[in-house]
Amino acid sequence: MKALSTAATGMLAQQLNIDVVSNNIANLNTTGFKRQRAEFQDLLYQNIERVGANSSNAGTVVPSGIQVGVGVRTAGVYRITDQGALQNTGNIYDIAINGKGFFQIQLPDNTESYTRAGSFQIDNQGRLVTPQGYPVQPGINIPQGAVDVTINEQGEVFAIQDGQVAPTQIGQLDLAIFPNEVGLEAIGNNMFLESQASGAPIISNPGEIGYGTVVQGFLENANVNAVNEITAMISAQRAYELNSKVIQTADEMLSAANNLR
Repeated sequence: MKALSTAATGMLAQQLNIDVVSNNIANLNTTGFKRQRAEFQDLLYQNIERVGANSSNAGTVVPSGIQVGVGVRTAGVYRITDQGALQNTGNIYDIAINGKGFFQIQLPDNTESYTRAGSFQIDNQGRLVTPQGYPVQPGINIPQGAVDVTINEQGEVFAIQDGQVAPTQIGQLDLAIFPNEVGLEAIGNNMFLESQASGAPIISNPGEIGYGTVVQGFLENANVNAVNEITAMISAQRAYELNSKVIQTADEMLSAANNLR
C-alpha cells in the first residue's frame, strides 16, 4: 500500500507551496519585487499492467492498463515578471522602469548585479548608489552644487548648477535585458545575478526597441496581489489537510488489516 508515501509527497509539496506564497506576501511592499509560483509534476508510475500489452495470443491488447502514481514533486519555482504599478514618490533619485529591463549595479567584489528597484541615493562622492551604497552602472556623478537633476525617459541625466540656466548632461542610464530573465539568480537586496539559464545581458538605452523607459520620481511596486495570494494559501492549506487525511485513512486501513483474526 503506497498511500502513506504518496500522501507524504503531497504534504511536502504543499509545505513548499506555502513557503512560496508566504514569501510573496512578506514582500507585498518590496520595491520591484516579482512574485513567484511553485510548479509541480507527478512522479513516475508503477505499471501493474502496461497499457498496450498483449492480453491474449489472438492479438488483443490492453486498452488502458493499470498505472498507479506514486506522488508529486516540485518541478520549479517560477518568477512572474509582470509589470508592477508605478507609485509617485516625488524623490528625484527614485527611478522606475516602465517595461522590460534592469538597472546595472556594481557589487563590492566588482560583480555586476541587476535590479528593478530604483530607490537610489547620492553618496559622499556624489555617485548615484543603491541604499547599500553600491554604485549604479554606468557611473552617474552629481556635480557638487547642483540645484536640480532631471532624468528623461531615455535615461539621459541632466543637472542644473547654481548660476546656470541651461541644463548640462552628466550621464546616461542604461538598461539590461536577458533572453530568459526568469533564469536570473536572486541574491537578496532586490538584486539578481546572471546565470547560465538567463543568458548574457544585452545592454542598451531606455526606450530602444524591446527596452522599457525610465520614469523619474516613481518606484515600481511589487506585482503581488494580496487577494490571489490568500486564495492560493487557502488552497494549499486544504490540499495539505487532504493529504494528511489520506495518511490517517491509510494508517487505519493498515491497522484493520493487522488486527484481522
